[in-house]
Amino acid sequence: MLQNENIYLFLAILPIVSFLYSSVGHGGASGYLALMALFSFAPESMKPTALLLNIFVAGISFYYYFREGHFNKELFLSFAIASVPLAYIGGTLEVDASLYKKILAVLLIFAILKMLNVFGKESDAIKEVKLWQGLIVGGTIGFFSGLIGIGGGIILTPVILLLHWGKMKEAAAVSALFIWVNSSAGLVGQLSNGVTLEKGAFLLVAFALIGGVLGGYYGSKIINNQCLRYILAFVLIIACAKLFFT
Repeated sequence: MLQNENIYLFLAILPIVSFLYSSVGHGGASGYLALMALFSFAPESMKPTALLLNIFVAGISFYYYFREGHFNKELFLSFAIASVPLAYIGGTLEVDASLYKKILAVLLIFAILKMLNVFGKESDAIKEVKLWQGLIVGGTIGFFSGLIGIGGGIILTPVILLLHWGKMKEAAAVSALFIWVNSSAGLVGQLSNGVTLEKGAFLLVAFALIGGVLGGYYGSKIINNQCLRYILAFVLIIACAKLFFT
């Protein structure tokens, strides 16, 4: 991992990605995976590394959103009950490298749309999540989270907003903890299946935390810098294209 010839450029971009994701209550795994794809990281190291980074950055983001009073425990539990065990199961499964890239590319589309604020509008008419809805949505997202190496917040947040289950910052707070529990379950599933973390992954954690702390603090209090989000969306589009066509 750290032998990558462009590792210093990667380390310079990593905190920016974690800042932008943390500012909207996300851990950033889709962004980290996109960056690792652009920098030609080995596929077998991408999934556990992204989950590890997610655990730290999403945890920091949740702390700030929780402190500002945006967390809705009932909304979180409606999704987490099914997502955690299915994220673990997804983490134990191996996916063909070519298929993995295609699935990741599709999921990155959600990240791109979120960064472009396609799902950015909230509604004053909030609806209650029915038990069966929470189980289906949480379980489905949880399974693919563990399988691909993301926390699932990049999918859950748009779903919450589109179906009017919560407001913007409430969705961010719920998604942050949702990402944390799914990433933890997915990583445990990976480790139980014999996957090991490279030592260099913990250096990446340090760089990601720089952006994560700043993003969580400012995102929970003020509006995000839309220009930077457009730049990140452009990077994700390039990564998405590379995953589809290589």
